[in-house]
Amino acid sequence: MNFTGVKAPEPPKTVHQYKPITDYMTRDVYTLSPDMSIADAMDMFLEKKISGAPVVDERGKISGILSEIDCMRILVDEAYFNLPHGKITVANYMSEGVSVLHDTMDVLDCAQKFLATNFRRFPVVDVNGKLTGTISRRDIMRATRDMKTSTW
Repeated sequence: MNFTGVKAPEPPKTVHQYKPITDYMTRDVYTLSPDMSIADAMDMFLEKKISGAPVVDERGKISGILSEIDCMRILVDEAYFNLPHGKITVANYMSEGVSVLHDTMDVLDCAQKFLATNFRRFPVVDVNGKLTGTISRRDIMRATRDMKTSTW
C-alpha cells in the first residue's frame, strides 16, 4: 500500500504588495546645516517655496528639522525677549528628536504614520541613518491614486 497523503491546498494570495515609499519620495531635498543662520534658512524657505527642511550634519545624518512653525517662534522671542534673529543659528530653533521613516517602508505603513501624527512630511533615511529623501502627505495621495484596487 502506497500512502502519500493528501496535499493541502495553498491558501489564496490575498495579501496586497504595496509599493515602497522610495517610489514616491522626493530625492532632491533642500537641507540646512545646524550652524546656518536662521535668516538664511527663512530666505531659502521663501525663495524655494518650501515649508520646512531637514537639518543634517556633515555626514548626512539628520540632527533636526526646521519648519515654518519653528520660524514663527522667532517672532515671539523677538517681541518678548528682544532677541535679534540675525545672529541666531538653525540649531537654536530646529526641532530635535525627529521622527524618520526608513527607505524600506511601504506606502501603507507610511500612510498609517501620517494618520497617527500631524506631520506633513517625514525625512526618509537608509539603514545607516543617512538622509535619502522626504515623503509627504501629497506623495502618499499620489500613491493612493495610482493603486488599482477592486474595492473602490
